[in-house]
Amino acid sequence: MDYKELVEVYEDLEKTTKKLGKTYILSRIFKKASEEDLKYLPYLLQGIIFTNYDERELGVSQKLIVKVISTATGIETSRIETFWKEEGDLGKVAERLLKKSKQQTLYQEKLTIKKVFMNLQKLPEFEGKGSQEKKIQLVSKLLNNSSPLEAKFIVNTILNQLRIGVAAGLLRDAIVWAFFEKEIKLNYDKEENILDADKESYKKYADLVQNAYDLKSDFSQVAIMAKKGIKTLEHTSLEIGKPVNVMLYQKAKDIEDAFNTVGKPAAFEYKFDGFRLCIHKKDNEIILFTRRQENVTKQFPEVINSVRNYAKGKDFILDAEAVGFDKKTGKYLPFQAISQRIKRKYDIKEISEKYPVELNAFDVLYFNGKSIINEPFKKRRQILETIIPKNIDKKIKIAKQLITSDVKEAENFFKESISKGEEGVMAKNLEAEYKPGSRVGNGVKIKPEVENLDLVITAAEWGTGKRSSWLSSFYISCKKEDKFLEIGKVSTGGKEKDELGLSFNQLTKLLKPNILEEKGRYVKIKPKIVIEVGYAEIQKSPTYESGFALRFPRLIRLRTIDKLLRDINTLEDVKRLYKKQKR
Repeated sequence: MDYKELVEVYEDLEKTTKKLGKTYILSRIFKKASEEDLKYLPYLLQGIIFTNYDERELGVSQKLIVKVISTATGIETSRIETFWKEEGDLGKVAERLLKKSKQQTLYQEKLTIKKVFMNLQKLPEFEGKGSQEKKIQLVSKLLNNSSPLEAKFIVNTILNQLRIGVAAGLLRDAIVWAFFEKEIKLNYDKEENILDADKESYKKYADLVQNAYDLKSDFSQVAIMAKKGIKTLEHTSLEIGKPVNVMLYQKAKDIEDAFNTVGKPAAFEYKFDGFRLCIHKKDNEIILFTRRQENVTKQFPEVINSVRNYAKGKDFILDAEAVGFDKKTGKYLPFQAISQRIKRKYDIKEISEKYPVELNAFDVLYFNGKSIINEPFKKRRQILETIIPKNIDKKIKIAKQLITSDVKEAENFFKESISKGEEGVMAKNLEAEYKPGSRVGNGVKIKPEVENLDLVITAAEWGTGKRSSWLSSFYISCKKEDKFLEIGKVSTGGKEKDELGLSFNQLTKLLKPNILEEKGRYVKIKPKIVIEVGYAEIQKSPTYESGFALRFPRLIRLRTIDKLLRDINTLEDVKRLYKKQKR
């Protein structure tokens, strides 16, 4: 497939904000794509070159792209930077300058999606002396062979700034539309954006595609399987070494509500204030993935050692929580105290000794050569107890569990968890299967009445005085379907020194690559950075588009490391908490 065809799709996607319109556009290009094209197309539609679990990075900064454009056009970098300030988008700068460039070659090699993708995948291979120059030459050659419009999208793909609104849900639906159009009896009126389909059939195929993605975490593989037909999708299975979309849990109001959801008797376990780890072991190889499917094997040598030394079994996949603890007192620490370990690339041994973690396993998905996610939870727990036969304090444990039908007994267990510094408890259906990625009532979480909110930063303001070089006020949003609705502005809780916790400096570094536009001190931010926010009260307010405002909001901790955009609190959550506080 020519890259030009993909660029036309990018343009069409930019022109519409309608979900059905985008789904239609995506489904048409999927339908047209060959199996070879599908190896690259889903990645490029997401604006990525590597999956989350692939540790490689392109390693191309905005300043390097300025040099690339200069090499491709012959225009001085100082002039390019001036145009950049005018446009606010280096992709648009590349498009603008290539239109005027006299250096474009007379013979241009036609770009295909495979050629663009494979060339960009080469970028991490350039390391050491002369690597920057090699990257400049590779990308500038791509630009010289591209049209001005193709150059725009190549640059924005490299910089992870492809703003075409393609989320995972859209890709899933587009795959269903493309490959199972007849089966779901799809009738689409492009002019009116009307979808008419058999709801039961649609749900069946959408669930199959979603399940395949939850197990494979790669839309390229899923699209190829869907093209081959329903039987291929139905036989999707877990694979050691490929991360899984871990099972998610609904919130319950209280213990009684938890019993109503999961039934009696139920298994209650501590809800740890740590971060989720999926542990894959095959023979001697052990790989650790976060809930965001990032490979963090190198960052946690003590977890690797604990699994290798104490866990029994040739191969398995465990669902677990890594919880930090104070070496002197042995007390558990809050998530924020150890969160910096996840992205750490240097001095790993030193920081693992300074901020050690204990692994608490609570489920097993795969054991001795086969998936066991369809087995009931009580059987998976029995298998887990054979893998970790003995709790080794501060190294590896099985989550403490209580099986009961008694509300009072469960409430005492909840209080015990809170007293030990944990977040609350989990309640689980003993007969339930493991449902990757789903919140289906197989398990729920119970937390204290006053709940902090996980929200996304959608705008910010540059500080003044000694904070002038930092973004120090942050507009925070909850979500409603695919929209983000502001609910307040937080400027307290951040630290002025990095070593004291989450600092304004650290947040600024995270947010700067996601700035969409600037007007004076105000900057609009691409929704990506998730933070946990505490507050005194939720109030109704016409000031923010959510209709609510947080009174005295304060920054608690960064959650981007273990929370995706789909995990942030919804407007319905806010309404529920508002009603609860009123009562």
